[in-house]
Amino acid sequence: MAGDWYSDTDPRALKVFIEAQRRLSPGEKIAAVLEMSEFLMRLAEDNVRKLHPEFSEREVFLSAASRRLDRQTMIRAYGWDPEAARS
Repeated sequence: MAGDWYSDTDPRALKVFIEAQRRLSPGEKIAAVLEMSEFLMRLAEDNVRKLHPEFSEREVFLSAASRRLDRQTMIRAYGWDPEAARS
C-alpha cells in the first residue's frame, strides 16, 4: 500500500482497525472525516494563538486557513491577502 503509514503497527491491530472501518456506514465514514478535519483546524488555530496571542479570533481563523488554502483562494473566499497581512 502507498505511504506505508502502518509499518509500525502490529498486523493484528491493523486487521482489527481495517475491519472496524469496513463496518462503518458511508455516513459514519463521512462524519469521521469531517470530525478529523475540524480537529486539525482547531490544532492549527491553537498554534496560531500560541504564536500570536495578540491576534483577534478572525485573524486566528484566517491565519490558520491560509495554511491550507492558496493565496488566491484566501483573497476570493475571505477578501484577505495573507501576504499583505505579513507585512
